[in-house]
Amino acid sequence: MTGQRITARAAACAAVVVLTVTSGAVAHADDDIESLPAREIADRSRDALLDTRSLHLHSEGDMGEGRSPMTVDLTLDQDGNCVGGIDLGKDEGSVEIVKRGDVVWLKPDSNFWKNQVPVGGTTFEAILAGRYMKGETSDPRLRTVVQVCDLDTFHELLADNADAPGGTLTKGTGTTVDGVRAVPVTRTGDDQELTLYVASEGKPYPVRITVRGNGADAAVDFSGFDKPVPTATPPAEDTVDVSALLGKSPAPV
Repeated sequence: MTGQRITARAAACAAVVVLTVTSGAVAHADDDIESLPAREIADRSRDALLDTRSLHLHSEGDMGEGRSPMTVDLTLDQDGNCVGGIDLGKDEGSVEIVKRGDVVWLKPDSNFWKNQVPVGGTTFEAILAGRYMKGETSDPRLRTVVQVCDLDTFHELLADNADAPGGTLTKGTGTTVDGVRAVPVTRTGDDQELTLYVASEGKPYPVRITVRGNGADAAVDFSGFDKPVPTATPPAEDTVDVSALLGKSPAPV
């Protein structure tokens, strides 16, 4: 589904941009994060994020490039398990997502079928009748959903861009983000400002990233580090097989 690909990759790329302009310093548990240089704080935050096995990601706002404000809310892990949803904004539609192992369940709303699948969408909606469509992760029509729901995809973005050039990094004054003590590190460049808020107590996880400029005005929040993804999946009576719904065409939903 193109909507999931756009929003989730936008949220991930916001993290990649600010977390990859780092120096590769070695972390020491007894260091006072707030006393370190901005570049080293960002580096340690990236390493902490790469080490986590699961997290909750919430992205909200306008990522720029002419896109509508969107919301991504996902709990995901390195094993590819995932639960949450994506709202494309401005009544463009939303999708609930559940992924467990090699199986994925999707429940688009009426606005999604109307706006994202203008040909045949109302028919699909009528067939589903409020149920989830269910498919295997190997189904090419669900490839983008599978990638969005895998924390390894997010980690690969960070690792693949570890040597990417960056702008100027500056450290701000310590603050509190959703009850977590954090130190902000701001990257400026290309007419855009990205601020990374790094937890200053415990592991230096990134707890929030804000993106401003070039048409963007959004925030990405991280929480629930290393907490398991909920295991509940939709019951069989609430699902319809994706092949029965969409036929054999390999085209994406």
